[in-house]
Amino acid sequence: MTVKPLGDRILIQMEKEEETTRGGIIIPETAQEKTQVGKVVAVGDDDEEITVKAGQRVMYDKYAGTTVKIDGEDHLILSMSDVLAVVE
Repeated sequence: MTVKPLGDRILIQMEKEEETTRGGIIIPETAQEKTQVGKVVAVGDDDEEITVKAGQRVMYDKYAGTTVKIDGEDHLILSMSDVLAVVE
């Protein structure tokens, strides 16, 4: 399935956070850091607002956007204003 975001929205493939520490302690999802990192899969058509490109890794707020499942994998559609930083 192909999903093309509209306007100033971007489609991100979410990266899983590590759920255990080096010592073997399991960290529940609710206790993990609030910022998340993901890979940009597709961008909308608003060239003035969108400053990221497909393939870049970005940091975004944990509670931003809408979660969708595409081909069995979790993705997120969010507004460009919800992107906090580009991770290099």
